[in-house]
Amino acid sequence: MSHPRCLLDYIPQRDSTQNVSDKLVVDGADGVGGEKLDNLKTRLGYLTVGVRNCGGGVLTEGVGADYVQKEKMAPRNFGPADAGMNGTGSCYDSNRSQVPAKYDIGIYFKANGHGTVLFSDAFLSWLEMKNQELTSTSQDSDQHKAALRLLAVSRLINQAVGDALSGLFLVEAILKHMGWSIHKWNELYQDLPSRQLKVKVVDRTAVITEKAETKVVSPAGIQEAIDAETDKYPKGRCFIHPSGTEDVVRVYAEASSQEGADHLANSVVSLVEQYLGFDRRLINPHYC
Repeated sequence: MSHPRCLLDYIPQRDSTQNVSDKLVVDGADGVGGEKLDNLKTRLGYLTVGVRNCGGGVLTEGVGADYVQKEKMAPRNFGPADAGMNGTGSCYDSNRSQVPAKYDIGIYFKANGHGTVLFSDAFLSWLEMKNQELTSTSQDSDQHKAALRLLAVSRLINQAVGDALSGLFLVEAILKHMGWSIHKWNELYQDLPSRQLKVKVVDRTAVITEKAETKVVSPAGIQEAIDAETDKYPKGRCFIHPSGTEDVVRVYAEASSQEGADHLANSVVSLVEQYLGFDRRLINPHYC
């Protein structure tokens, strides 16, 4: 904790009665991230980390955030006893969007992967200048500590790509700063029931999107068909986009009920097949 930009150095001290767990159990998803975290965990100070699914199985098979989101099930080697821990993380990378790069601080969230936080060069230059000014005029003031925290965040988060490890450490630091348990954090937002599916198509690059992948501009007509189908379901939303890692098109749907989300997703899968063609088999047979 000796580095001047260490985020944990700028977290207020909390009393011992607050329900903030110092234990974390991480699903390594049988990828390289779990192995790296296993090497790092002895250097994490207050945080006690347990790593499971650390290379002994098939990559992302029955494990990983994508599996948990789609199947609504805990990853392999996790059970009810893990509910008391601060939470679970999954280690893999995802692509980033260019949209948040327009702002001084842009936060990019990716539902089936890992987002990131982007800081513009102009903002970081201003922040460095402000930090120097506050160091000489009001060191250790609340404003100075806030500037130091932002600088520390900019160095902790991986701005080049959605990095599970840096995102995990940032979330843990924020929870400690706020004095929150994972359960308190979870209470901030209530997810609508959702379903993610993916379907193999003849050419995934035929799908062109805009507005942060929320609208499809090609093939012509498919967005209007998706909108018409979505309007049938209360609180319905549905998006499709080509995968950046697999030869598939991903379908995400949500609605006021799980049944509605499932039906909407499968209806839009049929539209994707109709407009783009497919290789005679849907990747997700359980929901067809």
